[in-house]
Amino acid sequence: MQPLQKIKAVLMAGGFGTRIQPLTNSIPKPMLPVVNIPMMEHIVNKLKRSGIEEIVILLFFKPEVIQEHFGDGSDWGVQIAYALPDEDYGTAGAVGFAREHLDTTFMIVSGDLVTDFDFAEIIDFHRRKASKLTIALTPVEDPLQFGVVITDETGRIERFLEKPGWGEVFSDTINTGIYIIEPEIVEYIPTKGAYDFSKDLFPKLMQEGIDLWGCTIEGYWRDVGNPQSYRDVHKDIFSGKVLYDLPGTCARKDGLVLCLDDSVKLPPSVTCKGMVIIGKDTIIAEGVTLEDCVIGEGCVVGEETHLKASVLWDRVKVGEKSYLNDSIVCNDTTIGSECTIAYGAVIAEFCEIEEKVKVIKDVTIWPHKHVEKRAVVSSNIVWGESYKNTLFHKGKVVGTANVELTGEMAVKIAEAFGSILQEGSTVFVSRDYHPSSRMIKRFLLG
Repeated sequence: MQPLQKIKAVLMAGGFGTRIQPLTNSIPKPMLPVVNIPMMEHIVNKLKRSGIEEIVILLFFKPEVIQEHFGDGSDWGVQIAYALPDEDYGTAGAVGFAREHLDTTFMIVSGDLVTDFDFAEIIDFHRRKASKLTIALTPVEDPLQFGVVITDETGRIERFLEKPGWGEVFSDTINTGIYIIEPEIVEYIPTKGAYDFSKDLFPKLMQEGIDLWGCTIEGYWRDVGNPQSYRDVHKDIFSGKVLYDLPGTCARKDGLVLCLDDSVKLPPSVTCKGMVIIGKDTIIAEGVTLEDCVIGEGCVVGEETHLKASVLWDRVKVGEKSYLNDSIVCNDTTIGSECTIAYGAVIAEFCEIEEKVKVIKDVTIWPHKHVEKRAVVSSNIVWGESYKNTLFHKGKVVGTANVELTGEMAVKIAEAFGSILQEGSTVFVSRDYHPSSRMIKRFLLG
């Protein structure tokens, strides 16, 4: 039997991460931190433990971030080569672009995947079946958003169905996007043009009479595709649903899992519940409550602040007596004292939230935004640099069209104004020639 270390791995790391923005504003999705470690670093460590020491990383979006982090792979005990396609060739096409590196059996894994699968089990299945191409399969409760696969009793694949409706579902076993492939299969991938595994390569191989095999494996598997799934992954780690590497020195006692970098010293008055992970050089003040949360490197959390089910990236500062619930706060953001950041909020990098701000449930604040003190942020802040605590100034309503002064805001102003008028009152509305003024006037009259 060929030794495991002779198998290579191909990590797919070229996606734009559009659905998970603004988390991917400055870093590619595989580099998003999960418990303070980039997702792809977890995968690299897992491959190393499975005996795979040669890795090819397929790049596209912000390739320099990945290359600078991993280098040649020696810090992880592996050898890393990189392939950077000159255009989007699709999943299989990108692998074909790296064909010069693929001279032996190789495993394909997505770099933005969170899983505790036993890779060695998949490799062993592939060898026992003398397979040319093996797909790792796993059962899920809701298969509608995935590609469903049906096999015979031996594991030979009989049929694929991409993202079926309930009336089409014939199996709860899905394609995880983890493949083991023999090098001769690469010859079926065109050297130019977009080519997809599920839509193009797999049907082609089946037409050619090449058996595809499905290895059904139990364990945790999640594709991190949007901010909610990013939150859910952390909740699953907090609850112990997934077996995952935790950073720092971890202590477990009476239901508490506390993982601290050696540089972190917690005051006696700090309360920790559930799982708490704190990175290097972070300062936690007196009276803080930490409950199922991750705090990155170089952060500061002020006195009597409460963090619950939240993820703070690096160099985040939170003032005293603030409350963050199920929130994500990205790098280099400052949150003032006595702020409330509600369930599902996302605050991107380099934001400044002044004191006594309330961010309402599920609101997203994009990078480089400034929110004035006492503001109530009830909708996403995407455009503009600042968010005011009021639109009223010296008897006027003042704001940027389509940022503060939206159609929705104009309707609310009209409703408030109408509520104080007597029945039968006459209101004159005029505007200048600008299209934004015409829009605001129409909403006021509506």
